[in-house]
Amino acid sequence: MIGLRVAGTGSFLPERVVTNEDLSRTLDTSDEWIRTRTGIVSRHLLDPDTPPATMGIAAAREAMGRAGLPPDAVELLIVATNVPEELIPGSAPFIAAGLGLHHEPPFFDIKAGCAGFVFAMAVAGAMMASGIARNALIVGIEALSRFVDWGDRKTCVLFGDGAGAVALTAAGEERGILGVSLHGDADKLGLLRIPAGGVRLPASAETVASRKHFLQMKGRGVYQSAVTMMERATLEAAERAGISLADIDWLLPHQANLRIIEALVRRLGFPRDRVLVNIDRVANTSTASIPILLDEAVRAGTIGDGDIVALTAFGAGACYGTVILRW
Repeated sequence: MIGLRVAGTGSFLPERVVTNEDLSRTLDTSDEWIRTRTGIVSRHLLDPDTPPATMGIAAAREAMGRAGLPPDAVELLIVATNVPEELIPGSAPFIAAGLGLHHEPPFFDIKAGCAGFVFAMAVAGAMMASGIARNALIVGIEALSRFVDWGDRKTCVLFGDGAGAVALTAAGEERGILGVSLHGDADKLGLLRIPAGGVRLPASAETVASRKHFLQMKGRGVYQSAVTMMERATLEAAERAGISLADIDWLLPHQANLRIIEALVRRLGFPRDRVLVNIDRVANTSTASIPILLDEAVRAGTIGDGDIVALTAFGAGACYGTVILRW
């Protein structure tokens, strides 16, 4: 048990909503094709001229406000994202500046694919348990609409933009992180990737012309791997927590694809009415998907004191993991 409390949650979704019908006007696709294969009906997209960090700042401010946590009380900031504000210095400095964290607490980005928020929760919990911080802020933020090929119907229909955040404070043994399972399978690093733009393949006229700066995905491989990965991590985290799946009140899986979520639920034998889903409205927001879902559930009163909550995700790398909390 790592004693901590989720003292506040927050989220931000851009105003612009793009429906499947909208996409069908420019792509060889349809609302039925997208819904039946993904469960997605609409997604929010960030305006091209708006810096993505503004989403993370807004979500973080909400979480801090609900936690009653002023900027000068934040002792740790971790930002989970796949594509940072800038390659150097990343996203965390921009969010720290926007929040007015002038007392110089440690901040950094964490990259673990769409599992980034789950990894960040585990890292923050460990740092808090070690005494490095009593109060921490975790932000999941993504603007993948800027890195998908809007001519590729297999990928562009899947993603949306957004940010979610949680404020964590030290707490007694009655609540906190009960169990953690984190893994990575480098044999599957090719399932999800943006080939160019890093030091391995820097930007050039050739990489731009060959569209290597867009997200590439092997859909069948992702589906087959994601279900077994999240199943393994959830069972392992529950075992480490000393609980059974029946003890879990709410399962919050990464919102990648409704088919993946339903297959996971069947394999676990977990009650469908205790699985939270919002992919129909927001699509796959990557590292932001779980904190956005978490914030919606908290604001709706779905998750309450004492509930046991499992957060599970998989992503590029391939990284995957589960964190189980007592609320």
